[in-house]
Amino acid sequence: MNWYPWLNTAYRHLVGQYTAGRGHHALLLHAAPGNGDAALLYALSRWLICQQRNGEKSCGECHSCRLMLAGNHPDYHVLAPEKGKSSLGIEPIRQLIETLNSHAHQGGAKVVWLSQAELLTEAAANALLKTLEEPPANTYFLLGCRETSSLLATLRSRCFYWHLASPDEQLGLQWLSRQGVGNPNDRLTALRLHDGAPIAAEQLLQPEHWQKRLALCNALSTALPQCDMLLLLPVLNHDDVADRLHWLCALLLDAMKCQQGAASYILNQDQLALVQQMASRLSSASLQQITQQWLNCRHQLLSIVGVNRELLLTEQLLSWEQMLGSTGFTPHHPL
Repeated sequence: MNWYPWLNTAYRHLVGQYTAGRGHHALLLHAAPGNGDAALLYALSRWLICQQRNGEKSCGECHSCRLMLAGNHPDYHVLAPEKGKSSLGIEPIRQLIETLNSHAHQGGAKVVWLSQAELLTEAAANALLKTLEEPPANTYFLLGCRETSSLLATLRSRCFYWHLASPDEQLGLQWLSRQGVGNPNDRLTALRLHDGAPIAAEQLLQPEHWQKRLALCNALSTALPQCDMLLLLPVLNHDDVADRLHWLCALLLDAMKCQQGAASYILNQDQLALVQQMASRLSSASLQQITQQWLNCRHQLLSIVGVNRELLLTEQLLSWEQMLGSTGFTPHHPL
């Protein structure tokens, strides 16, 4: 698994706590996608399970390390939903608890890694609570999560919380530059569109993804002067519609920033002309209204099973088109 330079500080701090005897048996790592939380938790698992630790590093040579590197350590348990399912039910948790209550196969630590704790059903989370409260000896739970608000309060209270923040913007840009993706302006845009998460930014900068975003920007630039927002339907109506609506909402928010004279905070640094075009065509109130409508649309697409995506997008685009035709606007200062 790859390692990322911005993880060093968090890794040293967490390992230091365990070395000093203050490490918690249940760690809840809160991180946005694309910040490398999986790499951090795997490295911590390697260290916890190593039988001949070399300071803050796992030795890589002991039998436990070799089993970890081979991906078949019997005391390393990775919890994830079954293929085709979006949640983790109670039965795998019951099986895990039964396994944990037996002796460690290698006579050392037992480590459980759950990359997204919010995928636990309520019944599964409740089944895990007692074990988290009274864990078997030398057993560690490493739980990742994207949104702590979606976890049971009782589950959160039994864990040591750690927030893995995105690295400093300059550090993220330097890393992206070393990966050889995009030009400086594109790298800054991709990083800001993902709240500073470098790995997510690198994925966006891959040509197959970046071209989809550019197609949306180009379609929007064409649709606005013509007040023909249905031109956006072919570039929005795809399985990755949530990503595409995220890009669209970011442009709308940037237009509001433009109107308020906050150009330095604009995310889409490669689309300043388009942002200015939007800022000049819609009032601040209209921009706020249409942004909220698109956010609601995105939420419906993500949360309602079997929703008619094309119909929902069409209704929203027609509403925007009507707003453009009926709402006056006041010109704003350019960037």
